[in-house]
Amino acid sequence: MDMTGEQRIPAPREAVWRALNDADVLRRCIPGCQELTMHSDTEMSMVAVIKVGPISARFQGAVTLSELDPPNGYRIVGEGQGGVAGHARGGALVKLVDDGEGTLLTYVVSAQIGGKLAQLGGRMIDATAKSMSAAFFRKFAEEIASPTGAAPLPPAAAAIAAPVAAYAPAGVPMAAPASNWGSQLAYLLAGLVIGYIALRFVGAVPGAPADLHTLFDLALAGIAGFCLGRRPTVVIRS
Repeated sequence: MDMTGEQRIPAPREAVWRALNDADVLRRCIPGCQELTMHSDTEMSMVAVIKVGPISARFQGAVTLSELDPPNGYRIVGEGQGGVAGHARGGALVKLVDDGEGTLLTYVVSAQIGGKLAQLGGRMIDATAKSMSAAFFRKFAEEIASPTGAAPLPPAAAAIAAPVAAYAPAGVPMAAPASNWGSQLAYLLAGLVIGYIALRFVGAVPGAPADLHTLFDLALAGIAGFCLGRRPTVVIRS
């Protein structure tokens, strides 16, 4: 399955790049992410808990970055096994482009999934992906507007970041990490690819739209796919 889309982030590209390179910021923003460790400029490991309908799984995985072109974009690839929950492999080409005072993030994602998650209904997967993507962008916007422990952003960045919160529903859990552009975008992307893979692989990451939900459906997919990485421990709840 393939998916393309774009998401406008209300902050200057450099600010978005910095935030995407801050492990703590991503750790706090990616829903379900428990651990996100950068082992090198192009390799990282991640642990996340994904729940789709009656299935709750804890995944451990690995993601690799390539074609790094800071602060313009890169390619991220993730592959993993989720035991009885399923398996997934996917990747995404991500680009950052200036868009007025904000930044336009575009992506092209491809994924292959299978297993129990793939048997779930598309609507359920779609709803979960949208909620997670909304949660990520809401939190990410808050982090850029009021960074914690990160380099301060220009007033303009904070001013345009706040409105994004209106797009995300309340009550959605969040978490996760990142370290360097490759890491951060990777994390976001990992979130995207993983979320896209996991959820979309589950049957329907928010289709192939190009909105906030869609992007993070991808992020969600990224997370799921990314987390589907290595020696996962899966728990199935009925």
